[in-house]
Amino acid sequence: MVESTIAVSYIVWAFGIIGFLIVLFSSFFTVKEQTNAVIERFGKFKRIATPGLGMKLPLIDKIAGRPSLKVRQLDVKVETKTEDNVFVTMIVPVQFYIIPAKVQEAFYKLADPEQQIESFVFDVVRARVPEMKLDEVFQKKDQIADAVKKELSDTMDDYGYSISKALVTDIDPDAKVKTAMNEINAAQRERVAANERGEAEKILTVKKAEAERESKRLNGEGIAAQRKAIVEGLRESVQQFKESVEGTTSQDVMSLVIMTQYFDTLKE
Repeated sequence: MVESTIAVSYIVWAFGIIGFLIVLFSSFFTVKEQTNAVIERFGKFKRIATPGLGMKLPLIDKIAGRPSLKVRQLDVKVETKTEDNVFVTMIVPVQFYIIPAKVQEAFYKLADPEQQIESFVFDVVRARVPEMKLDEVFQKKDQIADAVKKELSDTMDDYGYSISKALVTDIDPDAKVKTAMNEINAAQRERVAANERGEAEKILTVKKAEAERESKRLNGEGIAAQRKAIVEGLRESVQQFKESVEGTTSQDVMSLVIMTQYFDTLKE
C-alpha cells in the first residue's frame, strides 16, 4: 500500500515537472527577420515583439499574429472607358508594406488591405481615364500612376501602410480598336515608305538628267573642238597653198578642197 502511494506521488511529480517545463518553454518564442509578432493579453493588445528571441507570460499572453514587413505587390486589373468611348483594360501594380512604427494600426484597423488598395485604384483610374482620349492614356500613363500613388499614400498611411510604388504596366484596348489602330499604323508606314520611294526615284531622275546634260555638254564641246581643229587645218592649208601657187585666191583653194572631199566621198 505504501509502495503504491509512493509510485503515485512519483507519477504526479513527473507530470508536474513535465507540465512546468512545457509552460516554461511555451513562454519563449522567436520572431523572424522582417516580421513582427503581435502580443495580446486576455484578448487585449499588449505589445509588438521585434525579430529575435522573445518572452511572454505563459497561459496569459498569446501571439495574435505575425505581420510581415516585406514589400508586397498587388496587380490590380481595371476596366474603364476613355473620353472617345474606347473600352480599355489596365494593369496597375501597387507595391506596399507595413510601416514598422505602425504595426498595431496595420494589424487591427484593416481586415483586408489588398481589397482596400484595389478599391482606391479603381476609384482613381475610373475618375481620370474617362477625361482622356485613348492616345492621351498611353502618353500620360505615368501621371495616372502618380495619382494612384498619391491617393493611396494619403489614405493608407492612417492604416499603417506605406505605398512604395504604383505603375501602369499594361493598357489593352478593345480588340476591334487594336485592329483599327494597327491598320492606321500600317497605312502611315506605307505612306512614309511611298514618300521615301518617290524621293529616291526623284533623286535618280535628277541625277540621270544631270548626267545626260553633262554628257551632251561634253559632246558639244568635243564637236566644237573638232570643228575648230578642222577650220584651223583648212586655214593653214589654204595659206600654204597660196604661198606655193602664185595667183591663187582663197576661193580657188576652198573650191579645190571641196572637190577633193566630194571625190573622196564618192570613193568611199
